[in-house]
Amino acid sequence: MKQLRIGMIGYKFMGKAHSNAYRALPMFFPGALQPEMAVLCGRNGEAAREAADRLGWPEVATEWKEVVARDDIDLIDINAPSDTHKEIALAAAKAGKHIFCEKPLALSLQDAREMLAAAEAAGVTHMVGFNYRFSPAVKLAKKLVESGRLGQIYHFRAWFLQDWILDPEFPLVWRLQKDVAGSGSHGDLGAHLIDLAHYLAGDIREVIGMSETFIKERPLAENMTGLSAKSSKDAPKGPVTVDDATLFLARFENGALGSFEATRFAAGHRSTNAFEINGSLGSVKFDFERMNELEVYFTSDDEDVQGFRRVLATDPAHAYSEAWWPPGHTLGFEHTFTHEMLELTSAIREGRQPEPNFRDGVKCQAVLEAVERSVDERRWVEISEM
Repeated sequence: MKQLRIGMIGYKFMGKAHSNAYRALPMFFPGALQPEMAVLCGRNGEAAREAADRLGWPEVATEWKEVVARDDIDLIDINAPSDTHKEIALAAAKAGKHIFCEKPLALSLQDAREMLAAAEAAGVTHMVGFNYRFSPAVKLAKKLVESGRLGQIYHFRAWFLQDWILDPEFPLVWRLQKDVAGSGSHGDLGAHLIDLAHYLAGDIREVIGMSETFIKERPLAENMTGLSAKSSKDAPKGPVTVDDATLFLARFENGALGSFEATRFAAGHRSTNAFEINGSLGSVKFDFERMNELEVYFTSDDEDVQGFRRVLATDPAHAYSEAWWPPGHTLGFEHTFTHEMLELTSAIREGRQPEPNFRDGVKCQAVLEAVERSVDERRWVEISEM
């Protein structure tokens, strides 16, 4: 296979990010399996046509089942709202298509397990969209952990803070409706933190959490695009059925302790996706708002120069950096998706499963639901219970 023909279901926030990644991949990674943007699918034909023209898709469809059934499509890219993931993925697996699905993988752990089982039974490549793994600075943190340079890991603390729904008059977008989104800040933001924890610190054994919905009702939205929306001045209100903020503690299988915070009510934080890892020989700190930097501390440094050092992860020694710009010329949010698609296309070419795949999505969903059970039952919950 020299080219990978893609049918993309969805075209807004993540559709734009994926399209940009597919277009950049041949330019910066010419040796990769080349993606061919074949058809974009959306329910609103007029809006889908406008998006296709803008994003570079030659064909438009309004019925995803037709796209999945086409013999000339190799990969189904699912970035529509979360309540559509399962049905599309199951159909794609049955049709023998490779699958890329945005996170969270599904609305429930049971659904996620069904998606994994279907993909494995079909023998197709499957990947879930945890793009933050693909920041060069995060890859450096992974390298330091795996090489033992941080020693035994004691703590993993993470927080994902946003403020885009702080205004109580912000409309009731789909991300605030449980039947569409599955959960609120927990499943949207916390899922990324959980995946990073699994990637960097290992599997989680047990959790205990708490959550809150600060604004119980919001004006009904007239239209939504990405993280923005509008409503009329006198729009009726509907209930918010997801969490606005969720915090939880965790114990890892390796004995490390973890703390996690996800909220959309942290004024001044546009997208603070951050973590700190503390080990017996050192620590690292990362904040995606400064995504090219990793703060690194080693206990072995001489006492008079001990302290966190800022490492700019743009030198050729860092993952992906040789493909982009000269050292010191920084990368952005969009580059994580290009790296993600590089992993996907490489896995398809090499006949292996990419990382992260649906198994990682299931693991993440198990922790998400364990936290929710913990909140409901006000107790520690082991992941093995799920």
